[in-house]
Amino acid sequence: MPKNKVRLTVSSAEDYFGRLRARARAIDRGEAPTPEITISFEDPAELLKVLSAERVRLLRSVKQSSQQMSTLAAVLKRDVRAVSRDVALLEEAGLVRTSYTSNPGHGRIKIVEPIAREYRLVANL
Repeated sequence: MPKNKVRLTVSSAEDYFGRLRARARAIDRGEAPTPEITISFEDPAELLKVLSAERVRLLRSVKQSSQQMSTLAAVLKRDVRAVSRDVALLEEAGLVRTSYTSNPGHGRIKIVEPIAREYRLVANL
């Protein structure tokens, strides 16, 4: 299971560079940075485009355990093609990753896994 955290924020480029400078100053002081991935969206609408209600359900399910695509679709009671589109969008946003594994006698299967054990949404409007 991944050990890092993902923090999703709605913030400006100025906020991003401020966080980056603060982190660099902490490192300069010899402080060890906490492992965290921050994904920032400048517009709340962009964040909501990535995090629909169905995609949040998908993240929650994958966070419990890595799953093959067809199993994930069955657990969510959704069409495999719709889940595949959602997984592709979440992977592009950096929230999940996929890999292929051998399925003897049946080719390969696609596995969806989380990139973090915790996802945190932070939005200041």
